Amino acid sequence: MLTTACVALSSLLAFLLGLALARLLWCRPAPPGEHRTDDATFTALHLAAMAAPALRAGLDRDSARRAVRHLRVLLGTRAVAITSTEAALAWEGPCTDDVLTYARATLAAGRTQVFPGRALPHERASDAGPDRGPDRGPDRGPEHGAVVVPLTVDGTVVGALAAFDDEVSAALVRTVAEVGRWVSGQLELAELDVSRRRALEAEMRALRAQISPHFVYNALTTIASFVRTDPARARELLLDFADFSRYALRRAHDFTTLADELTCVDRYLLLERARFGDKLRFSMQVAPEVLSVLVPFLCLQPLVENAIKHGMRGPGTPGEVRVVVRDAGPEAHITVEDDGAGMDPECARRMLDEDPAREGSGIGLANVDLRLRQIYGDGYGLVVETALGAGTKVRLRVPKSHLSSL
Repeated sequence: MLTTACVALSSLLAFLLGLALARLLWCRPAPPGEHRTDDATFTALHLAAMAAPALRAGLDRDSARRAVRHLRVLLGTRAVAITSTEAALAWEGPCTDDVLTYARATLAAGRTQVFPGRALPHERASDAGPDRGPDRGPDRGPEHGAVVVPLTVDGTVVGALAAFDDEVSAALVRTVAEVGRWVSGQLELAELDVSRRRALEAEMRALRAQISPHFVYNALTTIASFVRTDPARARELLLDFADFSRYALRRAHDFTTLADELTCVDRYLLLERARFGDKLRFSMQVAPEVLSVLVPFLCLQPLVENAIKHGMRGPGTPGEVRVVVRDAGPEAHITVEDDGAGMDPECARRMLDEDPAREGSGIGLANVDLRLRQIYGDGYGLVVETALGAGTKVRLRVPKSHLSSL
């Protein structure tokens, strides 16, 4: 997430610098005393901010339609069009019907193409710059001059940006090329978002597969032990196990409400209580106002499982697990604490650093810690407080305002 933000900021700064300089060359002389650089930069920043959200959604008809009107104002040309490799997606202004023809010529060349307007024959022989600039298009150009630049993602051409105006100047070519590079950068960021989303989805599928097989075996064995001695209790536990499994294995989004997550924890604790009997005590203290807060799927149950696993001091020794959820203004603060044997802090650190995908590791603290950091940032990872003989407390924070885009 931080890498994506840095790439976006670098792309925007480079774009603003290049575009502001190009606009200074292209625009008419400013009145005396007017701060042209400041005005050009402010205008470019504002319009880029308006177009960026649409482009960050990827290249399709809807995103192109929402972005193209801002790009036209940004470029200041008679018309602007955006195409994919197969079709004209959107245009603003009186674009030629042949826009896809010119776009395909650009896509085939893989670099900027200039198409002089039919009304300006003298432009056909002019240079686009001191080094003759980009390639010229076919002899028969659009009614107005056009500059068409390819849009790329990871080096692959995915579409084109076309700008139409009465006259094609060297400054216009540079400006359109600069905007095209920025649009390509936004599309690359969109692809990064898609890749991150796919990775998280794959991780969630793996997460469901990591439900501890030992827990499943122990739960079913415990239920079986009640079948003859207490059939009613066995039936209740079987329903609890079904509820837990339905939640843990459902095809869900990456986020769920805190209320649902706590219900899953409650079912898990009931099954573990049946296994350990009175040796396991547990309590929940939850602020009602945070029950609707969205939290990452299966972020609490692994912490409770860890508390039981490491919190029971030994056979015959009772242990207690406490779950506390507090309202902390813009965040929900959650703690899972046990009064067990605790552990060396260095051991806890290794648990957080271990590979979440390691076979036999279950879901574990490392998996939850990694997901929290990926979603909210490094400042929201798990905090483990423990010492030998002092029990273990695991704390996490969840922003209330976070909305998943997955």
